[in-house]
Amino acid sequence: MKYLITVCLFFASVVTIQAQGENEASPVRVESVQAEFTQEKQLPILARPIISKGTFLFQAPDSLRWEYFSPIHTVLLMHDGHTRKFIQRDGKFTEEHGMGVDSMQIVLQEITGWLDGEITDTATFQVKSKEGETIILVPKNEALTKIISRIVLKLFGTSGLMESVTLYEGPDSLTRMVFSEGLLNKKIPAVRFIEP
Repeated sequence: MKYLITVCLFFASVVTIQAQGENEASPVRVESVQAEFTQEKQLPILARPIISKGTFLFQAPDSLRWEYFSPIHTVLLMHDGHTRKFIQRDGKFTEEHGMGVDSMQIVLQEITGWLDGEITDTATFQVKSKEGETIILVPKNEALTKIISRIVLKLFGTSGLMESVTLYEGPDSLTRMVFSEGLLNKKIPAVRFIEP
């Protein structure tokens, strides 16, 4: 769950970069985002990285769907102030409960904050460098640096679209998400944020 929370936090910054486009001075107001992703998780204890695939949906002001299709079909939903997590077992979705789900409410505040403007320092993260197509974010809180030392955001050429987000979680541990098929400001039916 901590990786899902972290990835949600940084996908918010991805969305903002996509919305800016070529005119950095006037960011586009993001009403919705849809994208596919492939996630690669590398840990020293793994012989091979874990590969996950899924989709991300966001509809302003506060609806989110983060769905992993593989290796385990998992859906995180946020809508109207409620956060729910579902895992598919034996062809049926089962709702999970607990502290991890409750902590996602905090993530939503970070996401909506980033969606309102460009990537800047927040209460949690600061921009360490921004050179060309690469932006590096670092945590402000020393305790958080034990979980994530830095995040590297890579833009796709000069289009303003996000190519990847890499979270460095230790000397030999990282999570990389590569995005594709991104769509901005297309209406998403509310049911997508209510039902798995």
